[in-house]
Amino acid sequence: MTAKIDLNYQPGFGNHFATEAETGALPKGRNSPQRVDHGLYAELLSGTAFTVPRAENLRTWTYRMRPSAVHKPFAPLDSDRFATAPIEGPPPSPNQLRWSPIDVPAGSTLDFVDGLFTMCGGGDASARTGVGIHLYRANRSMTRRALLNADGEMLIVPQQGALRIQTELGILDAKPGEIAVVNRGVKFRVELADGPSRGYVCENYGAPLRLPNLGPIGSNGLANPRDFRYPVAAYEDHDETVELIAKFEGHLWTTELGHSPFDVVGWHGNYAPYKYNLYDFNVIGSVSFDHPDPSIYTVLTSPTDTPGLANLDFVIFPPRWLVADDTFRPPWYHRNVMSEFMGLIEGVYDAKPEGFVPGGASLHNCMVAHGPDAQSFERATDAKLEPQYLGNTMAFMFETRLVSRPTTWALELPELQSNYWECWQGIEKNFRKPNE
Repeated sequence: MTAKIDLNYQPGFGNHFATEAETGALPKGRNSPQRVDHGLYAELLSGTAFTVPRAENLRTWTYRMRPSAVHKPFAPLDSDRFATAPIEGPPPSPNQLRWSPIDVPAGSTLDFVDGLFTMCGGGDASARTGVGIHLYRANRSMTRRALLNADGEMLIVPQQGALRIQTELGILDAKPGEIAVVNRGVKFRVELADGPSRGYVCENYGAPLRLPNLGPIGSNGLANPRDFRYPVAAYEDHDETVELIAKFEGHLWTTELGHSPFDVVGWHGNYAPYKYNLYDFNVIGSVSFDHPDPSIYTVLTSPTDTPGLANLDFVIFPPRWLVADDTFRPPWYHRNVMSEFMGLIEGVYDAKPEGFVPGGASLHNCMVAHGPDAQSFERATDAKLEPQYLGNTMAFMFETRLVSRPTTWALELPELQSNYWECWQGIEKNFRKPNE
């Protein structure tokens, strides 16, 4: 096997990139010439319809050793825990839900695909709306195996253990504190870089993720385009058997290839996987009183036809200074028309210092009341309001306009905290009439 690997990432979000692992792999001036140099085949990967406005068009030309059409027929592959919206199961309840971290089962050997475990989902993948939310647990690399997801793009959030993600268009290394996004239809393989790994995955069925509009914030702030990293061309050249798994209309399918699917020698376009370091996020907050809505922490968004109403917002709560005066600084008590799935990558979440730990998760669905526990409320109410650096934390939220229906097996997990509701029961009535 020979491989050309270069991890000098290309910066920038949504730019048009051009990269070749061998000189001359990219045609000069033509996307699909009569003959491509080095005996390569031209293949277009379209992430949007051909006729969408040019500013919205996502597509990449690849120049590869074999067309992707070279494969045997797919056959169904059993999958008992990797589900797709619409989720079947019991009616979703208006209860707050929280799970402790889920470890790799003892005695099991799981790669990234085997270890995907659907927690909840909403919408309909066939209708290109909604999301599926999963956890992954893996203790071995994907070996001679690749995944292609035709249902949606995959936002991968490692929480423990670094990943090396080989894609058709190059390699992404993602460690805890970073995210990786693999586009709909892009083949990829996940290798474990430093031992067992676990984390979170949001499968976005809707419009591709993009940077949110900044409005009055102006041209700088939040996630800056220069901090996103795209891979450069890196190919494999071998004729060994590889299993290709396709996720299509909520089902997994499998076929065998007689070669590596990662045989792209050069590519150019704007439809490509990318990574982002969450600690590069430029936090915007109040320097007077009160604090803005959590939407101010949005890294990426999947918009809908309704302005401001997201199919998915990926929101983080990173280290930051708190300086607002006369202000209750933790998240306030809240009911939201949007559904919120939260995870914790590291450290402590200021509104839930107990019970919500790295690797855990919570789900507060549409109009489900939630907020600080009794202990956090009392501490924040009595705190001396001086500049405070909130460090040692990195929490995130998958927020969607649709109700997220938990899977049956997520509700049957022993890690589901049946006593989560109790964290609010110590909150006392403090009301006093005037002059009492």
